[in-house]
Amino acid sequence: MVYIILVCCLILGVPVAFSIVAALLYFMAVGDFPYHIRIVATQMFGGLSSFPLLAIPLFILAGELMNESGITRRIIAFTTVLVGRFSAGLALVNIWASVIFAGLSGSAVADTSALGRVFIPEMEKRGYPRDFSAALTAASSVIGPIIPPSIPVIIYALIVTGVSVPALFLGGVVPGILLAVFLSVYVWCVASQFENFPSSTECTSKGSTLLQGIIPLLMPVFVVGSILIGVVTPTEAASFAVAYALIVGLFVFRELRWRDLPRIFGNAMRDSAVIMIVMATVAAANWLLTYNRVPNMITDIALQYMSAKWMFLLSTMVLFLVVGLFLEGIAAMLVLVPILHPIAVNMGLDPTHFAILVIFNLMIGLITPPMGLCLFVAGSIGDVSLGRLTKQILPFFLVELAVLIILAFFPMTVTGLPSLFNM
Repeated sequence: MVYIILVCCLILGVPVAFSIVAALLYFMAVGDFPYHIRIVATQMFGGLSSFPLLAIPLFILAGELMNESGITRRIIAFTTVLVGRFSAGLALVNIWASVIFAGLSGSAVADTSALGRVFIPEMEKRGYPRDFSAALTAASSVIGPIIPPSIPVIIYALIVTGVSVPALFLGGVVPGILLAVFLSVYVWCVASQFENFPSSTECTSKGSTLLQGIIPLLMPVFVVGSILIGVVTPTEAASFAVAYALIVGLFVFRELRWRDLPRIFGNAMRDSAVIMIVMATVAAANWLLTYNRVPNMITDIALQYMSAKWMFLLSTMVLFLVVGLFLEGIAAMLVLVPILHPIAVNMGLDPTHFAILVIFNLMIGLITPPMGLCLFVAGSIGDVSLGRLTKQILPFFLVELAVLIILAFFPMTVTGLPSLFNM
């Protein structure tokens, strides 16, 4: 009955955290455990009682600070120097700006919001259809949570499975670049067929543009590099990212004002709270599942009927693609990965490989209707209806699906870089 209540609430559109709470309330009312109310409450608070969890609000705050520091404009100018002179230059700048912005925010929705406000109207001025521009912005934002530092990667590694954070950071580099390359090839092919997709004509090679673009690029280099060499923990690296963002915004670019800080900190607190309440309720729900041996039963069934790795990978990808249509990525990860990760390990799959596949898979859900958050953000910024946006996003979805298949059946695309650094 607990699971029926959970499913019904999700179907009715109740937020994931409150759907889980409703199911837990029923469990508390009918459970036969002594002090069961205290047990559930303890599990919820225990799910948040972890020092590494501080990395999540700190990285969110760092992203907010970088967004307010004039970083977006400088990243666009930097990428225009690199790829703006090619055919469909502005569209290529959109994609590769997402690659750079990924190292700052670690969030696909933040990427869509920050870059979409600049690119969607500017691309329309250059002759690109508005719905195409919005779809491209949403599709390229999927790169954000894959290239380090990444909030979903931190949650997966520290909360769900205990997989190495440095290994996952390194494992996401090649998939992120590969996705950008595939999207660029598709955009270039489209531009070669339609004359109204122009190249960018405002390319500049001024040293100041390159220098101002390199300054924000140093932040992810310092953050990820310090974690990889073992100097700091992910939480300490996140605090360094906040300090770096403050220094750059207040004293280097001088576009961040002291009076803006309360609003920025408030936004970061709000976004962090949304994630934390989901994590607390999922921690209690996972305890309930474990007590009832649900993961063990599912593992036994999967091992009995799925004798080959490729069968499990294929079924898992289909499952996450379907779940991504209705659930936000982090919530789906917290609910499903504790069940599926042990099966993957028992089947001999590399934990880093499986983790990146799950994250990549769920991030694709951000651009698939009816619940794709990036799709909604891009549509809102560009004033494009969901129907038109869905039609334009389909080719980009197929491109990202092709990259997912490559990652699934060629594990070295994910595990090669971590192996090189003995992670």
